[in-house]
Amino acid sequence: MNQNIEQLNKQSEGKSPEEVLRYFLAEYKGKIALSSSLSIEDQVLTDLIVKIDKSTRIFTLDTGRLFPETYSLIEKTNLKYDIHLDVMFPDYKEVEELVKTEGINLFYNGIDQRKACCRVRKLNPLKRAFQGLEVWICGLRNEQSITRQGVQLVEWDEGNQLIKLNPLIHFTEEQVWEYIKTNKVPYNKLQDQGFPSIGCQPCTRAIKPGEDIRAGRWWWENPDQKECGLHRR
Repeated sequence: MNQNIEQLNKQSEGKSPEEVLRYFLAEYKGKIALSSSLSIEDQVLTDLIVKIDKSTRIFTLDTGRLFPETYSLIEKTNLKYDIHLDVMFPDYKEVEELVKTEGINLFYNGIDQRKACCRVRKLNPLKRAFQGLEVWICGLRNEQSITRQGVQLVEWDEGNQLIKLNPLIHFTEEQVWEYIKTNKVPYNKLQDQGFPSIGCQPCTRAIKPGEDIRAGRWWWENPDQKECGLHRR
């Protein structure tokens, strides 16, 4: 598989995100999907994908703790592109047991508790969403955080046994916003209020001028721990 990943990276070198997506959407049709967090990057990818192949599956995870603005964006995205985002929910029994044993806001009590919450509310639903897939498309960019430096355009996700495609990996934040404004792509209005990275409401805050763009996510933890487990390397 490593040889195949190297080959895919080599043939994709120097190509635009649109060119990369055109190849993968055709080559893996029916076995590829965008996992969207409704971030500005994922909204750009949604716009590109719909223009290339509207039948491509796009799913998002509803943890039950999202911002109202995020739910509004799901609706706006569906209406603009005449699509239906596939919304994946956690198992209510797992959530009930977690809250019963660890508390409603367990994530503030330690990294193990926070990861347990992410596992139940995000990782387990994600595994269900991956069933039948060979490729998952992500909106990762190298400049987003210390945990995402060195990520390649095409990678092998060993844990999920899937090819992981990052079409915007070399994009800057300026390029992402330029695309959004040029193509009138809907985005989360919290972005205009100092929220460059938006997850669950209790675990996300606005950042201060000069802070890292992911400083508002799990701000009580060390920077090198700020992943929920979706993007383990």
